[in-house]
Amino acid sequence: MAGDPVLDGVPCMLIRGGTSKGAFFLAEDLPDDPRERDALLLRIMGTPDPRQVDGIGGAHPLTSKAAIVSRSEMAGIDVDYLFLQLGVDEAVVGTTQTCGNLLAGVGPFAVERGLVDAEASTTSLRVRMLNTDDVATATFATPDGRVDYDGDVGIDGVPGTAGGIRLDVGAGPERSLLPTGNVTDTIDGHEVTLVSNGMPVVLLRASEFGVTGEESPEDLESRPELAETLEGIRRQAGPLMGLGDVTEQTVPKMFLLSAPRAGGAISTRAFIPHRV
Repeated sequence: MAGDPVLDGVPCMLIRGGTSKGAFFLAEDLPDDPRERDALLLRIMGTPDPRQVDGIGGAHPLTSKAAIVSRSEMAGIDVDYLFLQLGVDEAVVGTTQTCGNLLAGVGPFAVERGLVDAEASTTSLRVRMLNTDDVATATFATPDGRVDYDGDVGIDGVPGTAGGIRLDVGAGPERSLLPTGNVTDTIDGHEVTLVSNGMPVVLLRASEFGVTGEESPEDLESRPELAETLEGIRRQAGPLMGLGDVTEQTVPKMFLLSAPRAGGAISTRAFIPHRV
């Protein structure tokens, strides 16, 4: 990178993808040294501070994220994407996981910053996710060669509608959807399903933890016993999933599953890993 990022500033785009919002950067605009890069991103987000008042973070893990994008040197790949999960009240930067939400913004960002040329109506590009070595194809509307952010696609957790982005994700080499080889395992007496599909997750029955699935995130976050139990399971699941000691990591995520409400096939409450 050239110049002083503090004095000169760093080009950045804020993009919502799915139910997350993140800061998108070109790799060439950030320091090459990971420690310098992470320190700069923490400063940009305003971490550590529960309000992130001195930065652009939104005081929640879903809005304290960064994507670093560059042209790919790999054959058949258009751009490389590195995801970073930044803490809110703790100065931590996680690179173990990827993020499908911010992946949705990589294509439009690549077009806006000139990494790829937009097609006349619809653009598709191949994205290598550096965190997991998975590859995705992103397809989105580009009428007249410009990204169209408007549309009629709506998702739970986000008000209004926006343009849809299709993501087709393929697993990287030597990856297994079920890292233990089992459909179910038992941890601390609870039946769990461990899944690694871009994001490592632990699936559990909500009823085993006294949860109906109708509780608000605030309600679940106010239950220290529940958080302690889930954290115990999470730490044991880490080594089983090949992640090693996950005490200081943001993966795997913990999902409590229950019967669907207001349509759909299933209801979920996600601990990511501590906020709900």
